[in-house]
Amino acid sequence: MILVAGGSGFIGAAAVRRLVADGEDVLVMTAHPSRSGRRIAALGARAVGGDVLDEASLAPALSGADVVVQALTFPTFPVQRPRRGYTFEAFDGRGTSRLVDAAVAVGARKFVFVSGVGASADASQAWYRAKWEGEEHLRRAAIDHVILRPSWVYGPEDRALNVFVWCSRFLPAIPVVGDGSQALQPVFVEDVARAIAQAARPGGLSGTFEIGGPDVLSMNEVLRTMLAVRGARRALLHIPRWMAKAGGAVAQLWPWPKLSPEAVEFLTEDAVADTEALRGHFDLDLTPFRVGLATYLAKGARRPGP
Repeated sequence: MILVAGGSGFIGAAAVRRLVADGEDVLVMTAHPSRSGRRIAALGARAVGGDVLDEASLAPALSGADVVVQALTFPTFPVQRPRRGYTFEAFDGRGTSRLVDAAVAVGARKFVFVSGVGASADASQAWYRAKWEGEEHLRRAAIDHVILRPSWVYGPEDRALNVFVWCSRFLPAIPVVGDGSQALQPVFVEDVARAIAQAARPGGLSGTFEIGGPDVLSMNEVLRTMLAVRGARRALLHIPRWMAKAGGAVAQLWPWPKLSPEAVEFLTEDAVADTEALRGHFDLDLTPFRVGLATYLAKGARRPGP
């Protein structure tokens, strides 16, 4: 049995669909089974209660799992809410460490951690340090493992590119923070799901692998490609970072914030992967950005999933 922590989220749900399609018995750990149970059942999996903020809940949730996949993000990602425990440290750092320890305790044979490009012990940003903390705990644990580091993941349910898709439908121009020159390597969520499914097989693959798509583009190029696929024409309206951060300082006070000054930093950084190790060990044909977009944004395309 494979347990996916965060299997009702963006990347996690795509992984669950792929694992189920491959004939695997999949259990999804969620902090709110009554809230997300219907979605999980629609994916072809079963829900079990468990929360990385509640260490005592983890061993019962993981009982019987042969493989554990950690694909969690906190509910307000990428805007941290420390008072509610919604931080990168709580989920990617301590949360991953607790999940690893529980997997070892119940006798799981493999652990797959969906980390991120840029994870580093001495990174200037908290999210990279938190992911590194989780990675290091896993590397020290007595369990076979794979660490996947995706770059900029896109797909029908993402929280990044789809904001711009919405803008292209309802606004006369698309707001872009900064000059739009940051380098991105968009990777289709279905490719990440296939990588997770291959990594979850007992034995075989182990180690740390970065994953990004075949195209390295600036944010401006990403948005122009999206517009071309949609057959839409919109101007790009560049907003100074200081102005976006000022807006984020206000927006972060909302009950369910969509922006904060820190999130502006997160969303405007480079995200480029070194895929040499991935191409040498995984059986993947990475999807070109325009092709991936066309599967759900082109006229007549059908959005995948339940």
